[in-house]
Order: sequence, then structure tokens, then C-alpha cells
Amino acid sequence: MSLSVEQIAEEALSLPSEARVLLADRLVESLDSVEDEKIHRLWAAEALRRRDEVRSGRVKTIPGGEALKRVRKAVAR
Repeated sequence: MSLSVEQIAEEALSLPSEARVLLADRLVESLDSVEDEKIHRLWAAEALRRRDEVRSGRVKTIPGGEALKRVRKAVAR
């Protein structure tokens, strides 16, 4: 017999606090690995896109110090 999500939740909520924390961590970890892979792939694609833009000359780079100066000025507004 398979338990419903509601039944599992009721059982989980009846556990001691420490056990609920461990269960919550396990559940979150099971989601993170899937999302982490997806996010990693998206960032890798973004990094390659940006690299290609710089190499092709479509985007001009600026020194890191200048970039920080611009960010600080924009945040100070």
C-alpha cells in the first residue's frame, strides 16, 4: 500500500524536532542536485557566450579596478 503525500507529511510532522530537521535536509538535498546541475549548465553556457563575445570583439573588456569603481559609483546613488 502506497502512502499519500498528506499521510507522509502527517507522519513526518509527528517525528521529534531533530528527526524532522534531518528529514528536511535530506529532502532539500534531493532537489539541490538536480537544480545544481541545471544551474551549472546554464552558467557554463553563459560563460562560453561571454567568452565568445569578447573574443569576437562584440564586447570590450575593462580592467577590474575600473569595473569596481563603476559599481561603487552606481551603488552610491
